[in-house]
Amino acid sequence: MTWLIVGLGNPGPDYAATRHNVGYLAVAELAVRMGGRLAKHKRANALVLEGRLGFPGNSVNAVLTQPLSFMNESGGPVKALMQFYDVAEDNLIVLHDELDIAFGSIRAKFGGGDNGHNGLKSIRKALGSGEYFRVRLGIGRPAGAQDPADFVLKPFASAQRAEAGVMVARGADAVDSLVFDGLERTQNIFNGDGEAG
Repeated sequence: MTWLIVGLGNPGPDYAATRHNVGYLAVAELAVRMGGRLAKHKRANALVLEGRLGFPGNSVNAVLTQPLSFMNESGGPVKALMQFYDVAEDNLIVLHDELDIAFGSIRAKFGGGDNGHNGLKSIRKALGSGEYFRVRLGIGRPAGAQDPADFVLKPFASAQRAEAGVMVARGADAVDSLVFDGLERTQNIFNGDGEAG
């Protein structure tokens, strides 16, 4: 059994530090923990790292990925990788930014709607389903009249950067928890402060 762990974001240096790329950042953190580097996949438009998640004696096969398509076309690479590695939907975990969760908060869930998120919409369209695990990384909503589409493509404010780093690390922790402890325990640990969802 193999887990596919997808961090959503946009490719390229212009987007690397933006709020929309916290999924990418969490997968990069997982890659460090696995002791490897993401590299271009031979068949899918994505960076991948194949390895073992966990610890000796208690680990699973896992493929980490950052799709190289733009966010609204994430579904193609995800579907291609699921087919290539023969991954079932209930072994898919997608990490993504979430406007409707307070900054720094995390929510783990299985299935549900896409809440206007273009990456999730693309995955649903490609797979024909939204029945997979999500780790939702709270970025909060913009203050005032700022367009949310503009907000997600901006870097975190300087005062938020340290906390954003903590959230990314906790997002990686939530993936470990989902894989080894299951959804209910993960929700009990991580679905704490912030708005419900």
